[in-house]
Amino acid sequence: MPSAVLLCLDQLTAATIFLHFKRSFNFECSFTAFSRFFLWFLLLRSSSFCSGSELDVRCLKTLQRSVIDPRGVLESSWNFSSFICSFTGVECWYPDEERVLSLRLSNMGLEGQFPQGLEYCTSLVTLDLSCNNFSGSIPSDIARQLPYLSSLDLSFNIFSGEIPPAISNLAYLNDLYLPRNQLSGQIPGQFGVMARLTSFDVADNLLSGPIPLALQKFPASTFAGNPELCDAPLDKCPRKTTKRRLIIHDESVIGAAAGFVVGFVAAFNLGAIGTSANI
Repeated sequence: MPSAVLLCLDQLTAATIFLHFKRSFNFECSFTAFSRFFLWFLLLRSSSFCSGSELDVRCLKTLQRSVIDPRGVLESSWNFSSFICSFTGVECWYPDEERVLSLRLSNMGLEGQFPQGLEYCTSLVTLDLSCNNFSGSIPSDIARQLPYLSSLDLSFNIFSGEIPPAISNLAYLNDLYLPRNQLSGQIPGQFGVMARLTSFDVADNLLSGPIPLALQKFPASTFAGNPELCDAPLDKCPRKTTKRRLIIHDESVIGAAAGFVVGFVAAFNLGAIGTSANI
């Protein structure tokens, strides 16, 4: 039997032991000894061995409440009276510790905004929310919430708005998957500092502008489906001087046309004056 189970006491058992121990004291028993036992009792009740990390439990409870679960997947499989490491989509570092390592919630039909409470999963390194119906923006403080992420997969959802530049602050991020959403704006230039990034995909969004130089090593397929995205490995961005040249050209044409009109009017007036003089 796991040591965590041996150490874990429910409220009734712990209370029984506490009362028995209290009765065993005679009136000469020192208050210090009793206080030590009471402190031990409180520590045992709050120990992470009893119910896993309290923060991790709080993380999962908050997440469950914050999302819409039409299929009832989380409601039916996340029973908080049991070990959280047995929950669907939850992977732990070690079963006895019950500290969440990965959340793989792909293809569960989940809806709503980006899940809340993830900052309480303080050891989380993998977050996979792909193939759901999450919408709204990606949190601008995602790096503060999940500082140790090495893999983030938000693909095949309905996330919108700009890609938060703060993602570049995820110092351990190796894999970033954002395809098939409705993300707009430019790819943050700050992504150039993400030295650990080995997998990257933003295909089929509404992105525009130049691809940062550091990301041009990834294949064209990872940027495809963004008509206004440009530079290697896609087509070159239009030169900024092109519009200016067109303006100059248009001004030259207008100037030439104006000069022609002025010349024509002047010639006509001179002809009219000459005719009047002859008469």
